[in-house]
Amino acid sequence: MLKTTAAMLLILAWPAQTAAQNRSDDEYTRYELLPPETASFRIVYDVTAISPGARFYFNPIRRGSTASDESVVDLMTGEPLTFEEISGAEARESGLPNADPDGRYIRVALARPVPAGGGARIRIVKTYKDPKSYFRDGDTIVFDRPLGIRRNSVVLPAGYEIVACNVPSQVIEGPDGRLMISFININPGQAPLVVRAKRLPARRAGSAAGPAPARPAPSSTASTAPEPPMERIRVSERASQDREIVYFLNQPETHSFSLYHDFTERRVGSDRYLNIVRRGSKVANPSAKNLDTGEALEVTTLAGPAVTKAGIDIGEVVQPDSEVVVVRFPSIRKGASLRVRIEETYTDPSRYGLVNGELMWHRSFGRPRNDMILPEGWYLTTSSIPAAISETDDGRMRLSFVNPRPDSIEVFVKARRR
Repeated sequence: MLKTTAAMLLILAWPAQTAAQNRSDDEYTRYELLPPETASFRIVYDVTAISPGARFYFNPIRRGSTASDESVVDLMTGEPLTFEEISGAEARESGLPNADPDGRYIRVALARPVPAGGGARIRIVKTYKDPKSYFRDGDTIVFDRPLGIRRNSVVLPAGYEIVACNVPSQVIEGPDGRLMISFININPGQAPLVVRAKRLPARRAGSAAGPAPARPAPSSTASTAPEPPMERIRVSERASQDREIVYFLNQPETHSFSLYHDFTERRVGSDRYLNIVRRGSKVANPSAKNLDTGEALEVTTLAGPAVTKAGIDIGEVVQPDSEVVVVRFPSIRKGASLRVRIEETYTDPSRYGLVNGELMWHRSFGRPRNDMILPEGWYLTTSSIPAAISETDDGRMRLSFVNPRPDSIEVFVKARRR
């Protein structure tokens, strides 16, 4: 546990009303189960502090758990951050008035104040010893823990197979052979997760794998592109994906909507992002900013021959009406990343408009999280895909679509004037 006197003085000197803000977003937790006799698991917790101006973030340590091996990293730079493990009483004294006085907290000094409209992305790593959450039951091991974070994964110890999991989850084998379950909780409450696993039988020395199975013949139905050979199919973890988009629909007669699209760039050496405009859509007023700092980024829109001249690959033959929005940023260093927000306005008569007096919208969503806000004065009558529905502060209806599957959803929405 890191102790820093200078950091303590700085924290106590900062105004309590600022430090008390502890709002967060984009949480993702990975639980790595250690050998069962330890009753311990390693937690990797990614979180974004979003209270504007906040300089500190408080992470509670769950009751019944004993924390050790803690570390905190700033995800923008990859550099370690100063932190303290403190009591609930200390948390209250240093700016978290609603802290549990009998609890324990990790208090993190952020690398920079949270920018307005942005966030401070951090990774907290710790090991918990918690016999009530992780234990043996006969010949099985059990991880029984209600999870309030929406995006989670649990990695089994080496040499174990999953025999039960009560929350619908992806199952993915890691490069080291360990099995992982991963899920996005789309319900409003905690996920009452219970995972059971058994040790795999030891492989007999000298045993060889059987012959490779014969590859099935290609399907005779040629309406879609040929499927790749099964051994080339790769499964990506959906819960760890942090792309999200919010659509703000203008009045349907305009066929237009504004949006913002948030994503994290982690590819080492990458210095630009290409946003390919869908065929049939027209983009206007694109802008972008670095959500980690609040700084504006350079944005250029290229169309038709300009795309070819710039040597940009859009994944298809460039047509006269092809468009791409190019966002440029400093090259990503190893261990660092950048959170970017792109804002644009689109006009798309083929997918959004007024039909027989009704607002109609039809669009495929490929991201895990997609929100849509209806225009002022309209009420929802149809949503083809399940969505959480809420009312904005200005009385507009908001639909939140969370897709835990690794495929797109076709969303069809209708609304009528109030």
